[in-house]
Amino acid sequence: MSLSPQDMTALRDDVRAGRSALWANPAYTPAADPVARADLDRARADWDMLAPLLARLFPELEASGGRVTSDLIPAPAGAFGDPAGTLLIKGDHALPVAGSIKARGGLFEVFMCAVTQARAAGVLTPDAPVTDLANMRDFFAARTIAVGSTGNLGLSVGIAARALGYACVVHMSNDAKPWKVDRLRKLGVQVVLHTADYSTAVAAARDATAGDPDSYFVDDESSELLFRGYSTAAAELAAQLDAMGIVIGPNRPLCLYLPCGIGGAPGGIAYGARAVFGPHAHSFFVEPQQSASALCQMAFDAPSVHDLGLTNRTEADGMAVATLSPLVHARMHDRLAGVCTVGDADMLRWVAAGATHGLQFEPSATAGFAGPHHLMHSATGKAFRAAHMANVPPENIVHVVWATGGLFVPDAAHRAFLDAAAALSPALDLPQEITP
Repeated sequence: MSLSPQDMTALRDDVRAGRSALWANPAYTPAADPVARADLDRARADWDMLAPLLARLFPELEASGGRVTSDLIPAPAGAFGDPAGTLLIKGDHALPVAGSIKARGGLFEVFMCAVTQARAAGVLTPDAPVTDLANMRDFFAARTIAVGSTGNLGLSVGIAARALGYACVVHMSNDAKPWKVDRLRKLGVQVVLHTADYSTAVAAARDATAGDPDSYFVDDESSELLFRGYSTAAAELAAQLDAMGIVIGPNRPLCLYLPCGIGGAPGGIAYGARAVFGPHAHSFFVEPQQSASALCQMAFDAPSVHDLGLTNRTEADGMAVATLSPLVHARMHDRLAGVCTVGDADMLRWVAAGATHGLQFEPSATAGFAGPHHLMHSATGKAFRAAHMANVPPENIVHVVWATGGLFVPDAAHRAFLDAAAALSPALDLPQEITP
């Protein structure tokens, strides 16, 4: 589907005014994706290789045999709206080890880096088990892992690096929460705080490692390893849907709503979903109104949110990113169904809603709940469904909201979210039009 010039003008006005909006990608082409399938299979094989090592280093992964997995749970009735169809939550807010979706990417890249470095140095022979890396702390102690982060990726990389014995430096943006900084420092990670935003932190980490053969930079803006690590979550989701008796197909499509910062995690999952579900899965990025980097780049060819007058300030620190990853932009050109935005107030309301049902979210983890509202209750959403889900009854749609973080949020910080939500009116700020 394509948007008229008038529609694009109205969308731009909504974005600039900080109103929630949905953009449907006119280049979107649902299809089977054999290239993505090959990449996914390779990543799954790498995760299988790493599993015994992860189980050895992290007691919380022993029960899963070293697999980093989360539950797929039905959304509590009425807690996050009642879109027609099935509403499920992918519980990456409770992922073990790192407490967020970044465990899927950060652990994967750090441990794959460790394997590569050890084999290149000859300390891990091709036929040796990767569990031998657990006994090479002196080898890794002479090497450094560096990353730029708003918080959760830094936590994931820091936890993984220190588990192996690496020195680790995390450059943190001005959006980073103090508790995330404190947790990293308690692990022995060097944290460098910056007064500017995410892009500055990433650039500083990149510059600090340039030309140093003993330093490795985890590049959140363009890392293939991060992207591949995230992609396997789609296969995990497929198995869980099968276990629930939910068969995705032409008359039962899947819609994924993925919170987006720089784009690596949601891009990887969307890429994997194409591989697993083919044309029957539709992936949407969801972003804060003031940090809508994917929407600005993909809809308006604006490299930064600042080009549209946005502030890049949001309570959802994990998504306070002004520019979209070039890698993700290229991969999502025709693979992404669309992008929608959500306000901080609605994210805080959903943090509180989750807490009443025993779900501990941070604000960024709740962004995806805006997706079903936009798809089912906006004119753009209706047009998208008419174009890509024609003749599918609304009640047949399977909505999966990806909850991305919250497990490690300290009680005091979580209470502050709840207090902020309590001061708000209960009504959502999202548009509430009539379905269908």
